[in-house]
Amino acid sequence: MLRRLLQMIPVFILATLLLYAMVYGLPGDAAAALCGDRACDPAFVQRFNEEYHLDEPLLVQYGYYLQGIVTLDFGETFTGRPVIEVMKETFPVTIKLAMIAWAFEVLIGIPIGLIAGLNHGTFLDTAALLLTLLVISIPVFVLGFLAQFFLGLRWEIFEPTVGGDASWSALLLPGIVLAALSVAYITRLMRTSIVENKGSDYVKTALAKGLPKHRIIGVHLLRNSLIPVVTFLGTDLGALMGGAIVTEGIFNVPGVGNQIFRAINAGENATVVSFVTVLIFVYLIANLIVDLLYAVLDPRIRLD
Repeated sequence: MLRRLLQMIPVFILATLLLYAMVYGLPGDAAAALCGDRACDPAFVQRFNEEYHLDEPLLVQYGYYLQGIVTLDFGETFTGRPVIEVMKETFPVTIKLAMIAWAFEVLIGIPIGLIAGLNHGTFLDTAALLLTLLVISIPVFVLGFLAQFFLGLRWEIFEPTVGGDASWSALLLPGIVLAALSVAYITRLMRTSIVENKGSDYVKTALAKGLPKHRIIGVHLLRNSLIPVVTFLGTDLGALMGGAIVTEGIFNVPGVGNQIFRAINAGENATVVSFVTVLIFVYLIANLIVDLLYAVLDPRIRLD
């Protein structure tokens, strides 16, 4: 675990350096974006560049950026509001949305994949493959609008939009839409893993010993088949938080994805970089947890 934590340091520095260079190295004038169609006052441009260190070399700017991360000072938006305050408002919403989507992935994707794998070649297996292929084929914005129209407006099962009410119940429908694609992938991944492991020697040995079927499936087969699924779930947790731009836009969710989209349109580089930096940290922590879960699921990994 200590080795993994030490490995995260250079990865974090390299990832944030590339992020910072790509965002701030793009052509364009941030001050001009604030002035709109009219020409900017040279004094305002000079003061703006000095405040955000835009008149200094890129590596020096990155040094100030790292210093701000250590002190939890992520800068300010163009309206003068601290970015950390915006994070406190948006991240809890997206975390709830990601938790709902992640729960659907675990509670739906794994059982369906398990059933399909155990019934390989039957009608249940074929139906699961066709249904997941259909979900994968539909773009998320189409799926979102269909869910909003039918489940939200016509049948009134869920609330069609979120708005300022980011409660758990209001986030159910966007959470289902956000999880749909990952549920399809997890189902197919789980089904393939079960099919591959059903013919393994350890399963045949367990059958030869006369172990109960539920023990063979739950302790031996399922445990080893979960390793690739856990890998996907761990990395997908960060993807759910960062990739919710389309879903949050459709359902008007005041979360991270919506805020990043607005910041990109407004040219607020500090906001974009700060939000993505937190998402990079989430990815690294998720991968650390996945590495630890490997040892829990497969004791042989502890010997490495």
